Amino acid sequence: MTLLDTVTEQSGAAAYVGYGSSLDPDMRYLTRFSCTDPVVYLKKTGEQGRIVVSQMEYGRAVQESAFLPVTRSEAGLLEILKEEPDRWKATATMISRLAGGDLLVSPTFPAGLYAPLSSLCTVVIDDQTVERMRAVKSEEEIACIRTVQLATEASMKTARKLIHRAKVKKGALQRDGEPLTAEWVKQAIHTTLLEHGCTGAETIVSCGPDSAMPHHTGAGPLLEGEPIVIDIFPKSETTGYYADMTRTYVKGEADPAIGEMYAAVRDAKAAALKEIRAGAGGAAVHQVAVDLFAERGYPTGATGFTHNLGHGVGLAVHELPTLGPSGGPLGAGEVVTVEPGLYFPGIGGVRLEDLCVVRSDGAENLTHCKEEMIL
Repeated sequence: MTLLDTVTEQSGAAAYVGYGSSLDPDMRYLTRFSCTDPVVYLKKTGEQGRIVVSQMEYGRAVQESAFLPVTRSEAGLLEILKEEPDRWKATATMISRLAGGDLLVSPTFPAGLYAPLSSLCTVVIDDQTVERMRAVKSEEEIACIRTVQLATEASMKTARKLIHRAKVKKGALQRDGEPLTAEWVKQAIHTTLLEHGCTGAETIVSCGPDSAMPHHTGAGPLLEGEPIVIDIFPKSETTGYYADMTRTYVKGEADPAIGEMYAAVRDAKAAALKEIRAGAGGAAVHQVAVDLFAERGYPTGATGFTHNLGHGVGLAVHELPTLGPSGGPLGAGEVVTVEPGLYFPGIGGVRLEDLCVVRSDGAENLTHCKEEMIL
């Protein structure tokens, strides 16, 4: 039995049910089907899962999905709608009949379905079973992530070249006589990603004071002598898998405080990477960075090192496992970021991020982008 079968049986449910489009990473993982409209996934213990799709999606689902699909008509929805015009209630009735008993549902299950289903059977909300399954990647999944990482590095190279070749006028970077802005660099990054079959969203190109806020996306002209944090986390348009990488650059001479922060962040990342292997605790790996920063005089908390050391990456850019105070043992095949950072208002921020696979004998680093601060 699969883990999902075991959890479903232990819950006393007849079937596990998910509902959503492939934008829901659990649904993309379970169905291996990319769609913008929601589908129903239903799996009875010991049986193959099945999906219910619209007639418009049926032919493509036959070719692409992990299971032989059924249409909504075949599942009885159209007949039910003749008696119950409310689509949520009708869909709930269809699911209840297909399952033939109580249900275990995903944590992202819509309230519009949960309420009418609860009047038909007992509905139990699952506790991240599928997300835990997603955390451990097959070699095929790792290959997908590796491909996206190559696109990420190509787009970072594009950004680096723009900054490196920029002229400086009155403290601001310029390209072809115009200010080189965060928006311009992000557009160039996204164009490169598209050329590699990937899309980027909420890409971070933050400079100066903005860089002191870890997830400030950045705006306006890039400045000489100030840290420029570039964080790229694109998704493959084909497979749905993500990658994630951050580099920090300075055009011109950096303030000594930024240089010291950069050295500490670089060393913290290297030290943490050495500790990653199957069985290592996510909390313990995080603490390696905390301890190194403390030795260099940098706090962990509201300023300084303000976030977890890393997170899982797969069909979501942030998923299990966690490299942080709550992180448990790492498992072979998990893909995690290692992204220490230091942030101080009035000074700026520095973050470096690599992506690696947890192996039994250590970390396989998927990131091959040069580390250099001064451009």
